[in-house]
Amino acid sequence: MQNVPLPEKIRPNKLSEFVGQEHLVGKNLPSHKATARQAGIIRLLIQNAKKTEFFPSLIFWGPPGSGKTTLARIIASELKREFYEFSAVNTSSKDIQKIVGETKSGKTKVNSQGLPFKGQALQGTTLKNSPIVFIDEIHRFNKAQQDKLLPHVERGDIILIGATTENPSFEVIGPLLSRTRVLVLKNLETKELKKILGRGLKELKVKIDIKAQKFLLESSNGDARVLLNVLEIASNLTDSRQLTTNNIEDALQRRQLTFDKQGEEFYNVISAFIKSMRASDVNAALYYLARMVEAGQDPLYIARRMVVFASEDVASPTALVVANAVFQACQQIGYPECQENLAAGVVYLATAKKDRSAYNAYMSALEDVRKFGNLPVPMQIRNAPTKLMKELGYGKGYEKYAKKSLLPEKLKGKRYYTKEK
Repeated sequence: MQNVPLPEKIRPNKLSEFVGQEHLVGKNLPSHKATARQAGIIRLLIQNAKKTEFFPSLIFWGPPGSGKTTLARIIASELKREFYEFSAVNTSSKDIQKIVGETKSGKTKVNSQGLPFKGQALQGTTLKNSPIVFIDEIHRFNKAQQDKLLPHVERGDIILIGATTENPSFEVIGPLLSRTRVLVLKNLETKELKKILGRGLKELKVKIDIKAQKFLLESSNGDARVLLNVLEIASNLTDSRQLTTNNIEDALQRRQLTFDKQGEEFYNVISAFIKSMRASDVNAALYYLARMVEAGQDPLYIARRMVVFASEDVASPTALVVANAVFQACQQIGYPECQENLAAGVVYLATAKKDRSAYNAYMSALEDVRKFGNLPVPMQIRNAPTKLMKELGYGKGYEKYAKKSLLPEKLKGKRYYTKEK
């Protein structure tokens, strides 16, 4: 087939051919070595399942191009189980329920990709003949859709393998998490990408010079799919069998930036941005700003965080004025020009003197509110709009107590605010 993408052509079918994720699929080191460690959990589960017929439902959490789909297919192949593959983007939970229903009746089901499915439902606690249902981007299923998977996973009608680039703690419901094992995949390392690159070059029958190889490996950001797709495009942009940096640049168009606007990396970068300004590391703050801008993050979101930071962390009240001005500029101008406003604001906030006195004082007061609840307001500072309330002593002697603590009796003498030196 001429139109099969390169990543699909060279996708491994056996665990022995899989590259990367040694912590999950690695073999035992010889026992005589002092550093001997246990084999990866996936390898062990497959080995044991061939004896016990038990295999748990799993959630693969990892970045794009790290091997989640490939591992799911290999597991099904190694265990000789029926395999059914979905993408949560264009699948409903009803599609999965239909499959389970037809499985119980013994009928054969063919999915939209033409993959056969004819497993028998599990009886009891073993997983014999129960099919593997792989759901890519499972985080895109809403709570109700995920809820509908629960009984099938719990009864063993299916072995569920979900794949997600998002933190399962936030995106997968608790009951489903408790019925699965979350396995974390990592970005592929350079040596692993080189091995995959070698397979791609062999398939395409081309070579690549050293500089082009280095650029391609660096630009792939640990993503094997990006690596192979760019390689295939580059090989089709030239008649030469020796690829150069120019060929890779033409195919890539721009460096790939991993920055999912709702994913964990989003929180990592914005956290680094704020902490860099707090530490007065202006260079780091500008770098993380550039990461967000280049990845297309909403400038108003960045500016809003700067407004909050100005109140929380900076000593001068002018900081809030500057941050608000940056926010307004982003509203009125937008990208690309407003990136300059953001940069100017970041430099000001990062280099300004820091003072969290007001923020810390408020947080301390808030802690007491939550701890003690609604303590009685002192009588002398209560409002007294009626005659009865005045007779009861509301507001009486306010002037006399004006310079004393006006906190509730239980908190008299408590000091929240202390000016930082």
